[in-house]
Amino acid sequence: MAEGDALGRVAKPRLYEQLVTLLLGYIESAQLGPGDLLPAERELAQRLGVSRATLVQALVALEVLGVIDVQHGNGAVLVYRPSIATVIKGLREHSNRLPEIVEARSTIEVKLAGLAAARRTDGEMEAIDAALDVMAAEIANGDRGLNGDELFHQAVTAAAHSAVLAQLMTFIAEMVLETRMESLGQPGRPEQSLASHRKIADAIRANDSQAAAEAMQKHIALVSDVDLLK
Repeated sequence: MAEGDALGRVAKPRLYEQLVTLLLGYIESAQLGPGDLLPAERELAQRLGVSRATLVQALVALEVLGVIDVQHGNGAVLVYRPSIATVIKGLREHSNRLPEIVEARSTIEVKLAGLAAARRTDGEMEAIDAALDVMAAEIANGDRGLNGDELFHQAVTAAAHSAVLAQLMTFIAEMVLETRMESLGQPGRPEQSLASHRKIADAIRANDSQAAAEAMQKHIALVSDVDLLK
């Protein structure tokens, strides 16, 4: 075996890593610091020579890691300026744990939906519907619906009346938030997610545990399909 073969090939950086590296390079060259606002998406995409849709994926990746805070109406605000190596390491760790997060959600939230259909009160059904209204209003306003999405899943959890499962959801809440931001950053995903929420709510309203569980499983499959880390 030749010496070069023994060393093996250097892996080519994934597309999202290249995009994030490019974006962080811009932040460095522009000397942006914490609290500074990044240029508007259209302008930034032109400066970097990428499509706006592609840029959004890089911004979502940085938001997942807490590097930026994307504020509706204001844009992306820099929270801190990390090294490129630190960000790439964080993204790879996130990518590696994503399947396990999906697995945990499929195990816990599917059961919660079924229990909610069997145990929910009228007041808890109203809370679920109110969360749907919040998400719909956010999306209509051009936002991603992050708050309404979180409120919906919290309302379903509360309606299940299972203290242990609720504790497990609290334990994985931060990791679920990563996947929530990632998923709702996909083009057209907020509307799709809201529609699948409505199907879950309808099954809970009908006290149909099996339908609620199946609808939740389909929802988790939907929101787990992301292009960011492929």
